[in-house]
Amino acid sequence: MRVAQFLSEQHANFETVVHPPAYTSQKRARFLHIPGRHVVKSILLACGDQSILAVLSAPDHVDLAAIARHLGKPARLASELEVASLFRDCECGALTPFGSLYGIPTLLEESIDPDSTIIFESQEHAVAIKMRCRDFEMLERPRRCGFRLGLHRESPTA
Repeated sequence: MRVAQFLSEQHANFETVVHPPAYTSQKRARFLHIPGRHVVKSILLACGDQSILAVLSAPDHVDLAAIARHLGKPARLASELEVASLFRDCECGALTPFGSLYGIPTLLEESIDPDSTIIFESQEHAVAIKMRCRDFEMLERPRRCGFRLGLHRESPTA
């Protein structure tokens, strides 16, 4: 199911933004002339036999040790093959933050302000969705926790 279609069916307040193809969230921010902290990225993680979608601000990195502490088991970045096998209706490498549409639990970085407007990749590298974080949370029901990499720690990053 396409994200815009899902949002329309849910009567969500959102805006579709078309831009030049952006293969990173930071590049998407540059193309849209907005600060990277307003763009969120989705990172697929493998935790044992379970996949988890981590959503955080574009400039941030995932602290895999923090994820492991929250989930009680080790976490690693998913491979391109794992991403492609789960997100079959997305362009290669494109991830939407709606893990529930794919049967995947979603974690949302706790530092993202619920009242902020967020922009995220739809299912194509040239299409973004803009909506209030609070509306995203009402639809997705992600688990909020702290997992962005702190400057004082050393850990594998995404």
